Amino acid sequence: MALSKIQPASMDLTANYAFTGTNSVAGIEYAEKKLATQTASSSSTLDFTSSIDSTYNIYKFRFVNIHSSATAELRFQGNAAGGSGFNETMTTTYFVSRHDENGSNGTLGYDTGNDQGNGTDFQRLADNFGTDDDSSLCGELFLFDPSSTTSVKHFFAITQYYQSAIPRTNNTFVSGYFNTTTAIDEIQFKMSSGNIDSGTIEMYGIN
Repeated sequence: MALSKIQPASMDLTANYAFTGTNSVAGIEYAEKKLATQTASSSSTLDFTSSIDSTYNIYKFRFVNIHSSATAELRFQGNAAGGSGFNETMTTTYFVSRHDENGSNGTLGYDTGNDQGNGTDFQRLADNFGTDDDSSLCGELFLFDPSSTTSVKHFFAITQYYQSAIPRTNNTFVSGYFNTTTAIDEIQFKMSSGNIDSGTIEMYGIN
């Protein structure tokens, strides 16, 4: 039976449901669809090489419990249509906040060592996090209008990760753009060293 409004007695909260149509929040309607999931298993890279096209205005990549095989950083790059590899020029900003479990070292600041100015490196999405079982990363990256052939491709990312060796919580905010008017149709994620040991990255399309 189709429901136009969810009531407390309408759903079994232990069951799985699929929702269709549009969502509305404060008068803003959007449609979101999961397009792909990459599950890491000692993976050198996690690549999204299809379904990034003009179908959606925004593409969201969700990081779920990313775990590294080495003390390293999660990074990403894009590939333009017809390109030769993941080496697009980008300009970025990088902010990080930290707080130790013992209440010390509460900091927030801009990190000039992790940004780029018309660089072609893989962009860092987080500082080093360890290999402990409970050291992991979650977050999201948004890529806007990647199929445009008239403007640069803007993006921003928010990540939260736990460094159990300290122990400390970290949050990063990364924003920037691919400095190209050619469509970006592929995205790759990898660690700065070692592999993505476990975890998933999900890709969604949003209109």
